[in-house]
Amino acid sequence: MPRRVVVTYKVWPTAAEMAEAAVEEFVSAVNKAVEARGVARVAISGGTTPQVTYALLADRAKPYFARMPWEKLHLFWVDERTVPPDNKDSNYGMTKRAMLDHVPLPASQVHRMEGELEPVTAAQRYEELIRREFGLDRNGSPVFDFVQLGMGDDGHTASLFPHTQALHELGKIVVANHVPQMNTWRITLTWPVINQAREVSFWIEGPKKPAILREVLLGAYDPESKPSQLIRPENGELGFLLDAEAAAQLPRTISDEEPEEEIYSATLELNQSAKAKA
Repeated sequence: MPRRVVVTYKVWPTAAEMAEAAVEEFVSAVNKAVEARGVARVAISGGTTPQVTYALLADRAKPYFARMPWEKLHLFWVDERTVPPDNKDSNYGMTKRAMLDHVPLPASQVHRMEGELEPVTAAQRYEELIRREFGLDRNGSPVFDFVQLGMGDDGHTASLFPHTQALHELGKIVVANHVPQMNTWRITLTWPVINQAREVSFWIEGPKKPAILREVLLGAYDPESKPSQLIRPENGELGFLLDAEAAAQLPRTISDEEPEEEIYSATLELNQSAKAKA
């Protein structure tokens, strides 16, 4: 049986308002980690919402920039495309343009995946880097303070795509994952590593997401087809920040007597049964 997890999803009317909430969540998570352990180790993803969020974080006219303890932040990536860092499709490249070029984060604390290398080599090198940065032995596994995820229209998260080999990897920290449906390779953290994080949050927006989001959260447990269902943190808590379009098919757990608020949150417990086999 999959692990029971309580999901909290918070919904904003627009993607722009959700992005503001995302940067607030990010800054709060980093400060919480620094207060507790003196350093924050976070892993981030690519996508439209993170791009807007990290641009907000880099905007010195906003309050977030001054609240960020840049000297204490270590930035990692959840996954990467097999392209050079200056390629328009690079997750690192997007983050560099949106945020890193504009903030005082030391280069020694920016830990990118080397998408320009042969994929297996890049994955091995990134696992070795993580082991060094976390001070792990060969059997240790990292505990990130915060992991930010997105979700694709096909239910993938990180670069854990439906029916790909990485879904079955339990021992490694990072793997190269062949994605035949896209005729490409990706480099990705494995789902057991993501689940060990102290805080995991999905940031999802847009009109293409309601059906798959409902299926991931409320449908039968079938992670081979919906890999996002593998994300069930060991601490039993999972967060989602959503805009109203993405949340359109999710239940609102309020009574009929309560007003319809523009910004709302709801919880549900994940305890799906496995998909029945024919």
